[in-house]
Amino acid sequence: MVGAGPGDPDLLTLKAVKAIAQADVLLVDDLVNPEILQHAQRAARVIHVGKRGGCQSTSQEFIERLMALEARAGQCVARLKGGDPYLFGRGGEERAHLLAQGVTVEVVPGITSGMAAAASAGIAVTHREHSQGVIFVTGHSKHDSVQPNWQALVDANMTLVIYMGIARCRQLQSSLLEAGMARSMPVAVIQSATLPTQVRLQTTLERLSQDLHNSGLGSPSIIVVGEAVRYADALGAIELDGLQLALG
Repeated sequence: MVGAGPGDPDLLTLKAVKAIAQADVLLVDDLVNPEILQHAQRAARVIHVGKRGGCQSTSQEFIERLMALEARAGQCVARLKGGDPYLFGRGGEERAHLLAQGVTVEVVPGITSGMAAAASAGIAVTHREHSQGVIFVTGHSKHDSVQPNWQALVDANMTLVIYMGIARCRQLQSSLLEAGMARSMPVAVIQSATLPTQVRLQTTLERLSQDLHNSGLGSPSIIVVGEAVRYADALGAIELDGLQLALG
């Protein structure tokens, strides 16, 4: 189970490269950069098992069955996941299923997109003067009725790094405002982090949904909320209808 990092193939770990090179079968998520597959054996079978919001996706049950089937047939299987397998990557579910089938599992951590996106925008998610911690949270849950405790998150007064939040941006904005977060709280939205196509929007919580709509940014994007965003790199920023956008 290999973390393929946030997009830039240079951010792949050495251990991940070795695992990919050993694999007979590679099950590849949609957000994995295709350039990473250059490390695979020529004879390796590559099976794309994409999962993207709003798109046709391979079912989780099928992926788990396929991994177990190939492994029990004696194949070395590399499950390539964008970012890190254990951070919103369903790695825990897949590992539990494989272990229950008697399959040995090794997890290779990867650089998660939340940290990479913030770093690429010059945002230090923790800072002794501005944020004593960082919280990773998803804007998309398995069950719509299960939502984060937004009040607790706001009361924690830490940097929030929100995954899969673009489609529910307006709901996230309302939840944070209702929980008492300041309307002027700085927010950054980073699309295609670490790639040459990266674009960043900087705004405030009060203007988030409207500015995001006007900017045209979409998925895959990371949303960073907190005072730390105020100190993001301004290099390359441009003004577009009142929106601060940065390329790269």
